[in-house]
Amino acid sequence: MIDVLILAIALSMDAFAVSIGLGSKHDKKTTSLALMSGVYFGVFQALMPMIGYLGGKGILGWVDSYASWLAFLLLSMVGGKMIYESYVEGIEEDIAKITHRVMLMLAIATSIDAMAAGFTLNILAVNPFIACVIIGIATFCFSWTGVFVGEKSGIWLESKAELLGGIILILIGLKILLA
Repeated sequence: MIDVLILAIALSMDAFAVSIGLGSKHDKKTTSLALMSGVYFGVFQALMPMIGYLGGKGILGWVDSYASWLAFLLLSMVGGKMIYESYVEGIEEDIAKITHRVMLMLAIATSIDAMAAGFTLNILAVNPFIACVIIGIATFCFSWTGVFVGEKSGIWLESKAELLGGIILILIGLKILLA
């Protein structure tokens, strides 16, 4: 279960980073923005790994002998992408007004990686439904907190959160490969 908690925290870092950016740049009521951020990011981060899990379950029989390598490659690619994105400007830079449509687009954009990571739920000895709920709750909490952190600290922490999340995902991939 510790693997699921670590995975949940790592996957939450993308949404946490975006939430920090949103909190630092927008004058909307902070509590309302934090709730909106938590709900959108939490729901999508919970749904996308389930989609990845179900898709992976269908192909796992074909690639069973390579499953550890495939999980390592997927998590490394997602982690590498997060590390790269920690050095470039975020997608929330040009957003002037936070609407439900904007939040929907941000939630989808930040959770696509979680779909790839969801494949690894086939390899971990965990209940995928419980894992997705944990991922969703962790993302809600990090997103909620991120808006308040962004309001208080600005964006200096934004890239560091994505960098940490990327490193953690790569380490999880290595653990699966070496286990």
